[in-house]
Amino acid sequence: MTDYNLLCEQLRALSEDNPHRIAKLANASALIYQGLDRLNWAGFYFLEGRKLVLGPFQGRPACIEIPMGRGVCGTAAKLDQTQLVEDVHAFPGHIACDSASRSEIVVPLHENGIVTGVLDIDSPVENRFDEADRAGVEAFARVLEQFL
Repeated sequence: MTDYNLLCEQLRALSEDNPHRIAKLANASALIYQGLDRLNWAGFYFLEGRKLVLGPFQGRPACIEIPMGRGVCGTAAKLDQTQLVEDVHAFPGHIACDSASRSEIVVPLHENGIVTGVLDIDSPVENRFDEADRAGVEAFARVLEQFL
């Protein structure tokens, strides 16, 4: 079981007194990628106009742009709602950036109360994420938002 409290503490320690946004996001993606098992991708997309654009990540190369409202990431951003997807191939409009991905969790990120991006985590294992992961990843995102 993942120790999300420890991940949040590590994120806070790496982010406070650090003025470098990209460095904070790179470390955050590394923490998630190393801290959770059975992942093949962990990273960020940020809104630019009506598209999400790839940010710092860990894993294989990824889609560079995702239209708002499309795929799991675009849906999470548009609805401002975490998407926990047991089988991405059953998700309407799924965008297959990595054909090995089977399940996914995406949490919207906010700045001044407005959605500005998402934290996206993929697994090659179907049903990898559960409600404990939802709560943990959402808590991680809330810590990160304090430092964006």
